[in-house]
Amino acid sequence: MKCKISRSAAKVIKTELDKPESEGKLLRVFVTHAHGDHAHYGMGVDEPTDNDEVVSTDSGIDVILEKGNEFLDGVRIDYFYLPEEGFVITNPSKGNHGDH
Repeated sequence: MKCKISRSAAKVIKTELDKPESEGKLLRVFVTHAHGDHAHYGMGVDEPTDNDEVVSTDSGIDVILEKGNEFLDGVRIDYFYLPEEGFVITNPSKGNHGDH
């Protein structure tokens, strides 16, 4: 499985992972719901389970993804400041759909 994190997203994520309450935990990306040919995504700080795969990214952040979930393979996490500040999670390998 693959996951890509933009530089701006990595900066914000590393700040969250450096907090004391996040010690020993990793970033988890998950599907909140799927319909048709696309899914909606969420993320949080968590610990991996036996149902997960931990994926290393080129940003130096390890990400927890649910094993076998095709909507998670190839996700991209971006962070934008305009038009409003926040994360955007898409999957280019699935037609670039994301939260909308």
